[in-house]
Amino acid sequence: MQSIQSSQEAIALENKYGAHNYHPLPVVLSKGEGVYLWDVEGKKYYDFLSAYSAVNQGHCHPRIKDALIDQAGTLTLTSRAFYNDVLGPFEKYLTEYFGFDKVLPMNTGAEGVETAIKIARKWGYEKKGIPENEAKIIVAENNFHGRTTTIISFSNDENARKNFGPYTGGFVKVPYDDVDALEEALKDPAVVAFLVEPIQGEAGVYVPSEDFIVKSKAACENANVLFIADEIQTGIARTGSLLAVCGNCSCEGHCERGSTYTKPDMLILGKAISGGFYPVSAVLADDHIMEVIKPGQHGSTFGGNPLGTKVAMAALEVVRDEKLAQNARRLGEIFRERMEKLVEKYPIVKLVRGKGLLNAVVINDSEDSSTAWDICVALKENGLLAKPTHGNIIRFAPPLVMTEDQLHECCDIIEKTIKNF
Repeated sequence: MQSIQSSQEAIALENKYGAHNYHPLPVVLSKGEGVYLWDVEGKKYYDFLSAYSAVNQGHCHPRIKDALIDQAGTLTLTSRAFYNDVLGPFEKYLTEYFGFDKVLPMNTGAEGVETAIKIARKWGYEKKGIPENEAKIIVAENNFHGRTTTIISFSNDENARKNFGPYTGGFVKVPYDDVDALEEALKDPAVVAFLVEPIQGEAGVYVPSEDFIVKSKAACENANVLFIADEIQTGIARTGSLLAVCGNCSCEGHCERGSTYTKPDMLILGKAISGGFYPVSAVLADDHIMEVIKPGQHGSTFGGNPLGTKVAMAALEVVRDEKLAQNARRLGEIFRERMEKLVEKYPIVKLVRGKGLLNAVVINDSEDSSTAWDICVALKENGLLAKPTHGNIIRFAPPLVMTEDQLHECCDIIEKTIKNF
């Protein structure tokens, strides 16, 4: 393999040989540890994106790394043509950890969403009695659930949709955080599920009303419709609880289903479930839902492989043992308080919103401006990596292993950058 000598060389290679389906910040990373990243030239940065919340446990966490190395030297893949000695323990561990009867393991977040859609439709035909091919799934406007053909069919992002049709039917969009609109859509007897992000991350970290999740789940129950929570980005302690649907639950380590917990009918997990070491996703549901899937009707060669499952168990142990949800909740309050002061001092910062360590700062400029991008480039020069979303919004989501001192240092960098900008 060609040895990379400079950032310019690495960027040139990607531009020449790779599809241009991303627009990365101009930094070439070669090492990560905890909350830090280093580029090819050896410059050190704070990571404030966490690979879109996939490395909540920090980069190269030693416990997860050891689990990966140990299993990689024993058995990595059997396919599901045979049993293996890791999948069963993983399924028991995961279902008990999150409080469900069954889990269907896959690899990527988008696969998890596709899996949930298939299960919901089949449940609708076989359990609710909807005529075949008539099932509808309600989704929220401005959602982000992935970029497969089915998923972009119900996206509002025309950049993700245009010239990729024809699109998959069977989806109904309602405004996000609008229970009245949801209840109206639920009157259609062909509806089988409501698929929603408890916080819309990619859309700009939109946090709904405090009672939105509770009321949405109740509305779905009244209509005999499945409530599906996409917690691929918001789950695994990111928002200050194990899951965003935990609300303000202050459980220790992982959710004990306290008074503010809203149990979804189906839960979709990905990203940080494996701490950034290996692609793992999962759909969890109770028996009366999951039993509609029979042999040969859904699967993946790599889904539930020994390497991924062993890594995922180690990653979830880290979340529990290091109390990452509690740390995210505490540091998130400090971060938003620091950012609110910037809103008061600098007109270029319009507002801050978020929960736990999933936060966004809205820049006082139009969505088609380059201001947020330029600020992120300036932040990079000052040693902090973040990325804009939807033009004028900067998402800030550091690894959950960050300390309070490190967070204050990062806030100082952000303030210095905004002030000089």
